[in-house]
Amino acid sequence: MPRFDATAADAALARQAQLTKPAGSLGRLEELAVFMAGWQGTDRPVLERAQALIFAGNHGIAAQGVTPFPPAVTAAMVANFRAGGAAINQLCRVAGAALSVVDLDLERPTADFTQGPAMTQAEVAEAMARGAEAVDPEAHVLLLGEMGIGNSTVAAALAAATFGGRAEDWVGPGTGAQGAMLIAKTRVVAEGLYRHAVTGTADTLAAFGGREQAAICGAVRRAGELGIPVILDGFICTAAAAVLTRDDTAALAHCLIGHESAEPGHRRLIAALGMRPVLSLDMRLGEGSGAAVALLVLRAALECHNGMATFAEAGIV
Repeated sequence: MPRFDATAADAALARQAQLTKPAGSLGRLEELAVFMAGWQGTDRPVLERAQALIFAGNHGIAAQGVTPFPPAVTAAMVANFRAGGAAINQLCRVAGAALSVVDLDLERPTADFTQGPAMTQAEVAEAMARGAEAVDPEAHVLLLGEMGIGNSTVAAALAAATFGGRAEDWVGPGTGAQGAMLIAKTRVVAEGLYRHAVTGTADTLAAFGGREQAAICGAVRRAGELGIPVILDGFICTAAAAVLTRDDTAALAHCLIGHESAEPGHRRLIAALGMRPVLSLDMRLGEGSGAAVALLVLRAALECHNGMATFAEAGIV
């Protein structure tokens, strides 16, 4: 995998020190410009080609009453994405990202992980391969999102299996679970954690699913091989990508977390990864929406980095 180019990052940092502003006055925008410089291997990184991918899957665990919506909503939302009617379509348009939607065998949900593994190893490998294949090798940045009724339950199980803790530490309302439904959701995750002893990326994904989470892992890994920076979305997307750290602690070095979701487990997950989100806007929609808003901030960072005059150019001594 390509490595972060420290020489290019240092050159970008040196440029920041010469721009017509007090040192460090653009805060996180400066850090983001340097991050992009290191991964693009140039002190003048660009964002001409941004790709957004939404992976969609269905889950057998939904039959356990963990979500207020039926699995048919997944396919309906995929159609909405393709028709341009969802929030992510509007955000990608304004942020300048090309959106693609990849549905993963929606008619064939994963198995109920309280009864056995959600997927076979072959199904995991297939989903990861489809995620990898969807990545545009010419992209300057990749945004990742997901759609799948029941997948916040899967995300809670993946996070707990990866970082430890009790089911209630990770389970949140998702698309609106509360009261008895939230209790059922917590019970289901606890039962899954009790049933499955997992150690690596592939067996964790096989145990709990889902196909869209495995595809996210495949896309993150492929982007890393290509040296493409990735903006992860909220809790579900981050929990999926974090499973890669079971095999490689540096697996997310090329990734940014776009925003801190209002889903309760996301803050805990961000802390476990030792990362810092770009934004915190109380969003919890999923579908890559937070990543797309973060892209706007990333564009602002590079516009300032590349477009501002230096003190010498402005004739300021």
